[in-house]
Amino acid sequence: MLEPANGRELVAACVAVGGSLNLEVRTEVYVGRRIWGPRRRIDIVMTERELRRSIGIECKFQGRRGTAEEKIPATIQDIRAWPIDGVVCFTGPGFSEHMRSFLIASGKAIELADLETWLRLYFVL
Repeated sequence: MLEPANGRELVAACVAVGGSLNLEVRTEVYVGRRIWGPRRRIDIVMTERELRRSIGIECKFQGRRGTAEEKIPATIQDIRAWPIDGVVCFTGPGFSEHMRSFLIASGKAIELADLETWLRLYFVL
């Protein structure tokens, strides 16, 4: 798999992984509203067809160092308000080692390179 160069390519890569595992994959799924009013959107929802078990995936790409990674903890908190389980799938050379460690330690984030294995475990495939 080629390393994504931006957020759209990361979403496409995650969709491809879900499709290769024969999961139902939907993008831009709206669920409720955020506290300040805008509609809440989940980047990707994958569902195992037989058991109807779902997971939401928020995709985060960081191409270069910057402040975008500071928004990640709020994203992880927002996932708690979803009506389904959720994780952040992240990649990109701009994530600091501290942020990578935080994400992995949160139990709510996974690097793109580990997504297939993680989904196989989650959905018992």
